[in-house]
Amino acid sequence: MAEVLATMVVGPLVSMVKEKASSYLLDQYKVMEGMEEQHEVLKRKLLHILDVITDAEEQAAAKREGAKAWLEEVREVAYQANDVLDEFKYEALRRRAKEEGRYKDLGMDVIKHLPTHKRIVFRYRMANKLRVILKEIDFLVAEMNAFRFMFKQESRQNNSHIVDPVNIAKESRAREKKDVVDRLLAQASSSDLTVLPIFGMGGLGKTILAQLIYNDPEIKKHFQLRLWVRVSDNFEVDSLADRILKENGCEPTGCSPLEKLQNAVSGKRYLLVLDDVWNRDEHKWERLKSYLQHGGSGSSVLTTTRDEAVAKLMMGKTEGAYELESLGAYFIEKIIKTRAFSSKEEEWPDELVKMVGQVAKRCAGSPLAATALGSLLRTKTTEEEWKSVLRSSICDGENKILPLLKLSYNGLPSHMRQCFAFCAMFPKDYEIDVEMLIQLWMANGFIREKQGERPEITGKNIFNELKSRSFYQDLKSVPFEQKYFNFRRIKYRYCSKITCKIHDFMHDVAMDSMGKECAAIATHPSQSEYALHSARHLYLSVRQPENLLNASIEKGSPAFQTLICDGYVEEDLKILSKYNSIRALKIKRGSFLRPKYLRHLRYLDLSESEIEALPEDISILYHLQTLKLSYCDKLEQLPKELKYLTSLRHLYTHGCGKLKSMPGGLGHLTSLQTLTCFVAGTDSGCSNVRELQDLDLGGRLELRQLENVTVANGVQAAALGNKKKLTELELIWTDGDQEAQNNNHEEVVEGLKPHDGLKVLRIYSCGSSTFPTWMDMLNGMVELKLSGCKKLEKLPALWQLPALEILELTGLESLHCLCSGGTTPVTFQKLKVLILVEMPKFEAWLDTDVVQGEGPIFPEVEELEIHKCGSLTALPKAASVITESSGGVDTTCRSAFPALRNMMLSSLNMFDRWEAVEGTLVERVTFPLLEELKIYACPKLTLTGLPETPKLSALKFENTRGSSHQSHKEKHWTYNN
Repeated sequence: MAEVLATMVVGPLVSMVKEKASSYLLDQYKVMEGMEEQHEVLKRKLLHILDVITDAEEQAAAKREGAKAWLEEVREVAYQANDVLDEFKYEALRRRAKEEGRYKDLGMDVIKHLPTHKRIVFRYRMANKLRVILKEIDFLVAEMNAFRFMFKQESRQNNSHIVDPVNIAKESRAREKKDVVDRLLAQASSSDLTVLPIFGMGGLGKTILAQLIYNDPEIKKHFQLRLWVRVSDNFEVDSLADRILKENGCEPTGCSPLEKLQNAVSGKRYLLVLDDVWNRDEHKWERLKSYLQHGGSGSSVLTTTRDEAVAKLMMGKTEGAYELESLGAYFIEKIIKTRAFSSKEEEWPDELVKMVGQVAKRCAGSPLAATALGSLLRTKTTEEEWKSVLRSSICDGENKILPLLKLSYNGLPSHMRQCFAFCAMFPKDYEIDVEMLIQLWMANGFIREKQGERPEITGKNIFNELKSRSFYQDLKSVPFEQKYFNFRRIKYRYCSKITCKIHDFMHDVAMDSMGKECAAIATHPSQSEYALHSARHLYLSVRQPENLLNASIEKGSPAFQTLICDGYVEEDLKILSKYNSIRALKIKRGSFLRPKYLRHLRYLDLSESEIEALPEDISILYHLQTLKLSYCDKLEQLPKELKYLTSLRHLYTHGCGKLKSMPGGLGHLTSLQTLTCFVAGTDSGCSNVRELQDLDLGGRLELRQLENVTVANGVQAAALGNKKKLTELELIWTDGDQEAQNNNHEEVVEGLKPHDGLKVLRIYSCGSSTFPTWMDMLNGMVELKLSGCKKLEKLPALWQLPALEILELTGLESLHCLCSGGTTPVTFQKLKVLILVEMPKFEAWLDTDVVQGEGPIFPEVEELEIHKCGSLTALPKAASVITESSGGVDTTCRSAFPALRNMMLSSLNMFDRWEAVEGTLVERVTFPLLEELKIYACPKLTLTGLPETPKLSALKFENTRGSSHQSHKEKHWTYNN
């Protein structure tokens, strides 16, 4: 059977152009005056094309070359028409701005940058452009009639919930998982590095199997360190070592990445997964292996590959690799049924149930193929439609899985095909930020407007539907970020970012649909010449991308609509004025911006740029929806007339430490949904927190310089309690002499009451001596951080917050104890991370009035860090707990932290024992799960008094008493089990 082509995506583009041609703004501001007849003809002929576009796309997918060429031309003309209609729409927005008196505020310095403000000149220029577009459309309509394309209504999709067959994957690969786990555990005493490749054809689920093994409880228990990295075709040893470190929370600084990797694994029993290895270079593998040989006994490397030769190379012999077999018919059928039917099995039509077995045979034992095919069948409602799929879905081996995936893609509604195919611009294995992806869809007009629904919600629904059909995979929605290296905590905080990846085969499907429209230039800049002159959506990750981009202008002006540059731009991109079709731009430099040439721009990401200010005329970008300025640490001010960016929906300003205020009138940005940082200023021309009142903000919100806020200037008017979409709130006073500041901290923090569903609260340098009364209502709070609140003497009953998992207290100079004022036993039920830093008066865990039961205060804490708490003498009183030993026998021990895995104690001058006890009787304390212990500058703590730590794998002492014979000597001792 001839290979199926992925359907070209043209219909949604033509539909978008038709909607722009029908925009009420064009009539309201008479921007097409004198062109009314051409305007009507344009709308009518676009409708003619839309009537037959589905048939043309189907014929192109069936390899009818004439239909494909016609669609290519339609796509090209549609892009041109889109630009022309965008210019009309921009002119309408410009006239509205003038009508509303904004020109007076903008001043002539900005007005002179406007692309045109002379109506006669505009009318003449645009009439010529429209005439060219209509002439080309006439030619397309004539060809359309010659081809005799037929009207076909696009089939509707059943968008009901699709069951995620994760449990089927676990069940289907249970035997294989057990085999590999047993083999890894059996090498516990081996001093040689164990290398175990899993190989098999694409789509069999090698990565899923590796993930099941990686997360197996026995594997977690057995290995002290687990590392994972996706390799693909990049096996440059130094960069691979660097990625292994970074992607697993280790920051490679100082020595080379390979030496750092060696240090990280040295002496530890580790498991390293190298996923999707392609490279057959034996010398590269041996070089990497030489640095990995320094792990502890039983260390293992698990690899996945499609290439048996690679598997043999990594083993160093011809046998021992684990060949993953095709999935059995039972599980293939189960996946198809799970995907294809939403009702109970007894309710399925008999004739369709009988066909499941026939369909399953076409999947070549591939769960990826079965998932895609089942999702496609879900949209078919009759026996004849199922037979049609069956006739088209011959799939015998890896080379025939792609046609089946393309059939699944072709079965999507056209707007979903367009959204997914756009992802072909990213390199394979690229980790896509889902929020960014949806914003890029919006910028390019891929998301249809729905009455009463925000486009972000529509985009999220599209993404979820594509994810449910396995077009996206490796969805990460980890609620926390944590990074550790050599026991040093780099970051551990709530994180709401969601990312995903695309399977290599699915990426091929997207590329087949988009062809030359999407390109990614990452490791092979030599590919650039073709891509730069044909791509409309371009991803660049090379050093000095401006060299490629500047050179491209010499051979014509590329028609980029999306340009994502992940490499740092060292020189100005003066030629950006030539990219006049651009809708989305990400680049790490901003001094070159010329807004008058970027009037189509909807998405602008200048994060981590060294800009000090944005050009004032950025306020003429009336289409701009997303502006990202995060971590521009030299940025001192925002444009004064930012309020005129009336289409702005997302403004990211966190990490801009030099930003001193927000420009006035932010309340005019009624579409704004994201504002990550608001800086309260004192100048008359800047915004105060009252401007936030009517903004429906969500996600993260950081309020800085709150010493400039008073009750009089509207702290309660900020109405944070009404902003139900907020998940993170940071309240920041400038660190300094709190006595010299306005003594209104208590009133201000009380007036900034959030809604009770808040996930994260961080408060910095608040001068209040008491906590806000609304604290105890935050029943959904996951993370609480208090830093630099020097006058705070007492905390509320934090243990009563049912969802709290991270608690960080830093610089609370007046705090004496952690828990006070309670009448019920203290237990932090879900707390996992506890960090106490720079609290010189902190001396007690509980005050005398608090009742404590028989259980531990911190039953679930896994990470504990205590630093510079000079008055603290001991950890909390231990309680009796039951643990499960390695032999599976329940045992009883005494512990304040029965779940603790990592502990760091430093600069604790009075700390001399492991338990706060009454009287003189001291019993033995146990930390049953503790793996890593680091102790610095605790002069009264003796090495001989260590508690029982059966799982301890690494211990570090510095400037701490050793034994009775070394009580006055500085001791540095590192122990690795």
